[in-house]
Amino acid sequence: MEPFQLRTVPVDNALLLLQSWCESDGLTAGFTARQAGNTALHVGDEHDTVINNRRRITDQLGWPFGAFTCAEQVHGNHVHVVTREDAGKGREVRQDAIQSTDAMITNETDLMLVMFFADCVPLYFYDPVTKSMGLAHAGWKGTVSEVAIRTVEKLSETYGAKPENIIGAIGPSIGSCCYEVDEFVLQHVRPLLEGTPLGNDFLEGVNIIQQYESNNRAFLDLKHLNRHLMIKAGILPSNIEISSWCTSCRTDIFFSHRKENGVTGRMMSWMGRKSR
Repeated sequence: MEPFQLRTVPVDNALLLLQSWCESDGLTAGFTARQAGNTALHVGDEHDTVINNRRRITDQLGWPFGAFTCAEQVHGNHVHVVTREDAGKGREVRQDAIQSTDAMITNETDLMLVMFFADCVPLYFYDPVTKSMGLAHAGWKGTVSEVAIRTVEKLSETYGAKPENIIGAIGPSIGSCCYEVDEFVLQHVRPLLEGTPLGNDFLEGVNIIQQYESNNRAFLDLKHLNRHLMIKAGILPSNIEISSWCTSCRTDIFFSHRKENGVTGRMMSWMGRKSR
């Protein structure tokens, strides 16, 4: 079953809820659809329009806008430990965001972690034992720099989270059906799969690299590559949900940087836990 369920009430502010995570512990987690509007400040839209989009989303979720906390993403693997003092960073001014960060973790309540996407892979982490959580942004550069593993390590180091207790989710992103890459990318991916037949272990026969021509180009499955890394970090395969949505195939629902030639908006992933 698709873990990210589309909700369209109201119709102009569509959200995809990570349904199974929104049923306990006061959690909310999910991903916005195109109908929610562009949520990023760096793509040229009017500042007030973006802020209004963000406010509508938090209003719909029943969260105060002051909880909205985001990072300036750089396609790296730095993990920032978000404290109460970070609450609201970047919500209205881009320069105020947590800088040079592609993953955030926290155990604070009433604080919403937010990241932005238009084909890259959103990664979600939650430990129900320590009540700590993480959100990561994994394009191909973040993936090969193992941001998924760094996030699990930081959750363990900071909050004592045990990888076998962590649940993970992989959200809507460009699928292997659409993500064609060249040898420059492939030479960074192959070392992650050493000892596996294109990553087939743990993956129920899914080929992460689908080589198809003699010119060293291939279709790459970034979602399952990140699943592979989550498992390598110690998360149990049965504890990982993965979305089937492809942002490039479904530009009626999502923004896609690749399909729209770089001229497009950004969806946001979010995660937070309300205090009782």
